[in-house]
Amino acid sequence: MELITHYAQNYTINNKPASFATPKFYIKLYKIVSDACKIAKANQYTAERWVYDSFLVGQALENVGCSIIIRGHENLKKLSSPCVFVSNHMSTLETFFLPSIIQPCVQHTFVVKESLLQYPLLGPVLSARSPIAVTRTNPRQDLAKVLEVGQEKIAQGESLVIFPQGTRKSEVIADDFSSLGAKLAKKANVPLVPIALKTLAWGFSPITKDLGKISPEIPVQITFGEPIPIESNNGKEEHQKSIDFIINTYKNFA
Repeated sequence: MELITHYAQNYTINNKPASFATPKFYIKLYKIVSDACKIAKANQYTAERWVYDSFLVGQALENVGCSIIIRGHENLKKLSSPCVFVSNHMSTLETFFLPSIIQPCVQHTFVVKESLLQYPLLGPVLSARSPIAVTRTNPRQDLAKVLEVGQEKIAQGESLVIFPQGTRKSEVIADDFSSLGAKLAKKANVPLVPIALKTLAWGFSPITKDLGKISPEIPVQITFGEPIPIESNNGKEEHQKSIDFIINTYKNFA
């Protein structure tokens, strides 16, 4: 199966919200993740399949009326090495959908919360893509692990997606962002690539936080910034540039 490149470009689609969007979407998502889990448990979950399933999630969102807007994709083509992506984190959508945009251009994996790997269906799928799992309860230990394992993965040609806010938040505030991405990029001598996104179309659930209401009237917007080489001694300047990009871009989202 060749890599799907449907979303691997600047892309805009405007849809009309569908009736019963939430149950329709989750019925489709259950099938996507269930099928992926079976393949992952058979140790056959390839990068190509990951992209395909991620593409199906985007398609499922469009089918219930979500509008999707992707900008700045040309910046991925400027990369001549692996990188560290840093992104704000708003919903479950990022982990499901970003691979269909990034992986056709840049081999990558995520830094994820360790508990996600224990989820009944999603866990085996995420594990198959060898993410870096962190506890989110021991910041010092998490930092050491990301810096050590992250450098190993980057040396092997794999980029990393990091959510420096640490958890999903409906607001974008500078003080919420750690400098972990910039520290890793500095140590690995690779650029930092900021991603600004608005994914509130996939809402929070008051019970699980994962399976919230789907609001297709809210556009899904994802914008990639230009690669930022780490040239300062400690990466602080580049960290600030990446956060400024995310905040200023988010302010301009509709």
